[in-house]
Order: sequence, then C-alpha cells, then structure tokens
Amino acid sequence: MLRAIVTVIGRDQVGIIAAVCALLSEHQVNVLDISQTVLQEYFSMIMLVDCSDCSVPFAQLAERLRAAGEERSLDVRIQREDIFNAMHRV
Repeated sequence: MLRAIVTVIGRDQVGIIAAVCALLSEHQVNVLDISQTVLQEYFSMIMLVDCSDCSVPFAQLAERLRAAGEERSLDVRIQREDIFNAMHRV
C-alpha cells in the first residue's frame, strides 16, 4: 500500500473538502482518514490517503493538487507517508 499525507491550509470557503476529495477520486486515490478544523476564518485539513491505484504518477498528482489549491487560494500538498514521518520525527 502506498500511503500519503495530503495537507490543505487556507481561508475557509464552501467546497474545499468536496473539491479535494473529487480530485483524489478522479485519480483512483482512496481517502483512509481525514481530520479538518476551522480556526476563526482559517481552514486546515490533513488526510491519509492510499495512492496504490493512482491513475497518474505521484509527481503529477502532487502538481494537480497544488494547481487546484492555487485556484482557490489554498496551499494543498501531498507527501509520501514515509517522507512525511521522517521529516516530522522529534
């Protein structure tokens, strides 16, 4: 299983979760877990996803998520779980 972490940060607006999930679904990426919060007007979300059956290369998926986020003035990133864990080790 190729798991990855998707992060989304920006001003809250209608449809953020729907847009990110739709893009992931389009590319056969399964959402395993999701946590989101709104702090005053700021939205943040972390998703654990399974990219094992992704229909495009990982780098292309990352670019599509980044571009979709940019269209909504959001910062949307994806990292492989192992890299994410290595970067956030205390």
